[in-house]
Amino acid sequence: MIIIGELINSSRKAIKAAIESKDAKAIQDVAVAETEAGANYIDVNAGTFVDKEIDYLKWLVEKVQEVTDTPCAIDSPDPKAIQAALEVHKGTAMINSISLEKERYENLLPIVRNTDLKIIALCMSDDGMPESVDDRLKIADKLINGLVQNNVKIENIFVDPLVQPMSVNNHFGVEFINSVEQIMARFPGIHTACGLSNISYGLPARKFLNQTFMVMAIAKGLDGAIVNPLDTEMMSRIVAAEALAGRDNFCMNYLKAFRAGTLG
Repeated sequence: MIIIGELINSSRKAIKAAIESKDAKAIQDVAVAETEAGANYIDVNAGTFVDKEIDYLKWLVEKVQEVTDTPCAIDSPDPKAIQAALEVHKGTAMINSISLEKERYENLLPIVRNTDLKIIALCMSDDGMPESVDDRLKIADKLINGLVQNNVKIENIFVDPLVQPMSVNNHFGVEFINSVEQIMARFPGIHTACGLSNISYGLPARKFLNQTFMVMAIAKGLDGAIVNPLDTEMMSRIVAAEALAGRDNFCMNYLKAFRAGTLG
C-alpha cells in the first residue's frame, strides 16, 4: 500500500497557524512523524492561502525536505503553484491532482508530460461527480489514455475514483469499491488511490466506518491511500487487509508490525 500522509494541509487549524507564522519546526515535526509511521509521500497543501499559495507551498516543500527523504505529494489545482513547488522539490514528486475537467486538464498536462512524476488522476469531469461504476470507468479511460499518450508511465498514474458520502446514497460505497476493482483489472500496471473519509460523512462512528471501508477497498485492489499515518488503528487494518488480500509475501509486513507492537 502506498501511503500518502495527509496531515500537512492548511485546512487544519494547527497547520494553518504554523504556515502563517513560518513555524518550520511544527511542520517538520509532523513530516518526520508521518515518515516514521510509514508514509511513502508527504502531502503538502497551502490551498487556503489563495494569494500566498505559491510562496507557502514552496516553503512547505523546502521545510519538509530538510528533515526527511520522503518525497512530497504537491497538492494544488493551480499549475503555477505546482510548478513553483516542483522547482524546489528534490527527487520525484507526486502531483495531487489532475482531472478531466477541461481547464485543469489542459493546464496540468504540460507539467507532467514526458516526466517521471507520479500523478493522482481524479475521476472528475466538467459533467460533475460520477456516481456509477460506468461513469467512473469512462473518465478513467480518457484520463489514463491521455496521460499515457503524453509519455506518462502507466505505473506512475494513481486513479482516484472519488469517494462520496454513503449518507446521501447507500450505493456510493459499493459503486466506489467496484470501480476500484474494474480499473485495476482493465489497466494492468495502474494504481488506485483515494482519501476515503467522505464515505462516513454525516454518520456516527466515522473512524470505524472508514477503517471497515478501507479493508473492503483493499480487498478489491486499492493500493494507495491518502490517510493519517499516525492513526494506528487504520494503519493496522491496512497491514492486515493487505496480508489477507495476498499482497504481503510470507506475511512479512504483518509480522513486522506485530513484532513492533503496532497491530490492534
